[in-house]
Amino acid sequence: MTKLNNKQERRLHPRVEQSLPVKIAANGYDFATTTQNISCVGAYCTIQKYVPPFTKLSIKMAIPSREHAAAQDFNVECKGVVVRTEDNSSGAFNIAIFFNEIKASARQKIRHYVNRLLPK
Repeated sequence: MTKLNNKQERRLHPRVEQSLPVKIAANGYDFATTTQNISCVGAYCTIQKYVPPFTKLSIKMAIPSREHAAAQDFNVECKGVVVRTEDNSSGAFNIAIFFNEIKASARQKIRHYVNRLLPK
């Protein structure tokens, strides 16, 4: 297992705390937000409207392709489902998203990005 910040990482797919722009469509609503953390199987972010667990989502996000700003981002589009919704102190809602329909190439782009950011 990988150690992160003196804690055992128990996840099969590690996640990193990273703010990436993401567009989410659900039940006729569109949200523009940023991730709080991301892995190749899901993301955690904040939205302004309550979306119940098990809601299906359409997701679009840009994954940085390289470590320097001049490189072009990878656009990732996938489907997801809300697995957890939590109230937050600002009146918004934190949602945990599982990517349930994602191309292998898109998942690999996210995995590569996350692995670049993990402590060595």
